[in-house]
Amino acid sequence: MIAIITGDIIKSANHSPAEWLPRLKEYFSRFGEAPLQWEIYRGDEFQLKVNERNALHTALKIKAMMKSVKGLDVRMGIGIGLETFQGSGVTESNGPAYRRSGRNLDALKQSKVNLSIATGHSDKDAVLNLMFRLALDFMDHWSAVSAEIVSLMLDDVHAPQKEIAKQLGIKQSAVSQRLKRARFELVLELLHFYSEYMKTDTSS
Repeated sequence: MIAIITGDIIKSANHSPAEWLPRLKEYFSRFGEAPLQWEIYRGDEFQLKVNERNALHTALKIKAMMKSVKGLDVRMGIGIGLETFQGSGVTESNGPAYRRSGRNLDALKQSKVNLSIATGHSDKDAVLNLMFRLALDFMDHWSAVSAEIVSLMLDDVHAPQKEIAKQLGIKQSAVSQRLKRARFELVLELLHFYSEYMKTDTSS
């Protein structure tokens, strides 16, 4: 089982690609080489193949990175399933994971929701997508500085706030305040819930 994340950058036309594209490519390169593991196409759309266990963490990292640029956001459909055909690139490959991801993204554009998942189990999808919508109620409103903190912390959730503060050139108290405003503890709880819930079997 794999996870495919298909997404597009919201309001990218209002920004120079230099503001966000290099950091997105750098992050994607951690998962492997393009175009087999990831591709960015049509200027502001992308597809990324990851482990199903890491799918939500990866999606939230992408969201935090994009929202750290004021005015940007990202819409993503996650598809969980098999890969039945591997093409020369991720966008040419196929299987349930790919189809679910693409259809998910198309549906999001209509519903104006920025994150959704399709696992092939309707009961599981209903629970996870409810959790996502509740979390998006605050994540969609992250400020650029809060999103920047979240992005850094998602790289290492155990990183001392003192180190983050030094990296950003701010006081440790400012790091703590931004994490509280970003509701980072709830982000971690959502990630833990996803990790545990994905272990459950709803096939019966």
